[in-house]
Amino acid sequence: MRIALIPGDGIGPEIIEQALKVLDAISRKYNVKFTFKETLMGGVAIDKSGMPLPEETLKVCMESDAVLLGAVGGEKWDNLPGHLRPEAGLLGIRKALGVFANLRPAILFPQLKEASTLKGEVLGDGLDIMVVRELTGGLYFGDKGREGQGDSMKAWDTMEYSSREIERIVRVAFELARKRNKKLTSVDKANVLESSRLWREVVLAVAPDYPEVELNHMYVDNAAMQLIRNPKQFDVIVTENMFGDILSDEASMLTGSLGMLPSASLGDKNPGIYEPIHGSAPDIAGQDKANPIATIMSVAMMLRYSFDMFDGAADIERAVSSVLDMGYRTGDIMEPGMKEIGTDRMGSLIAQEI
Repeated sequence: MRIALIPGDGIGPEIIEQALKVLDAISRKYNVKFTFKETLMGGVAIDKSGMPLPEETLKVCMESDAVLLGAVGGEKWDNLPGHLRPEAGLLGIRKALGVFANLRPAILFPQLKEASTLKGEVLGDGLDIMVVRELTGGLYFGDKGREGQGDSMKAWDTMEYSSREIERIVRVAFELARKRNKKLTSVDKANVLESSRLWREVVLAVAPDYPEVELNHMYVDNAAMQLIRNPKQFDVIVTENMFGDILSDEASMLTGSLGMLPSASLGDKNPGIYEPIHGSAPDIAGQDKANPIATIMSVAMMLRYSFDMFDGAADIERAVSSVLDMGYRTGDIMEPGMKEIGTDRMGSLIAQEI
């Protein structure tokens, strides 16, 4: 089982180090062998090669069974042209590997209910929402540019989708909904955007293939409000790239911290990319303050979706819950009466519980 490691920038190397502890524990428990090849992307790649996504990195990823990514970006590179910024590496690797489906589970551990900004009565006994985000189309990949000067300067970004792109992501969402609670919410802006009107048409065309799944449609502005007002109404949410980017970040705060949420980016054939949804947090890099749980939960998703190691994935999830039960917290999810620990200790404790 070959895994490409991309620690990246900021806190990336620290959280990847904790993920490796967990993989080592899984390796010993199940007598399986993971092989790792570390490579560069993002700011560190720019500093070394002048490019956010070197060809060698793509080669390493294509020759692997899965890609485990830390985080990329930072203020140091913010003034570079768009195509040379660290985030361009992210877009590039997603496109190159054809990972069109981004799965972002927002799970509220009961132990962290008080860390959420929402009232207990809104959260009930917990949350388990899956956001399915289209990842290789829309505004982020459409035609963009600038022209003119001074007061006459203008800029544009183009949101464009084909019916094929929409259908393949919608089918991923329907399949997930079928295996979960059989409820799917499609989020669009069909009252304003032509691309959203096509999106809704395709969703309605696919729906008869999944008669057991309850389908409803919601405008993105209403969805953003409903996630806060009544999050328990959602099970699986499917939406286009930018809407999914925003809504999944919003959903993460229902769980108490961005540091808790993993993600999996999957395609038809090539390796999947597994990463926490949070950024590189350069302000706390190297200080043993980062929460590694999102990265560790991304490892659980990797075991489940790339290696069919369902028991191993469940072991990781139980280990995380067990450590939270013991009262251990990183600073971002710290509550009165709990025991605050750093990145390294959190990773070690979770690995020990596997």
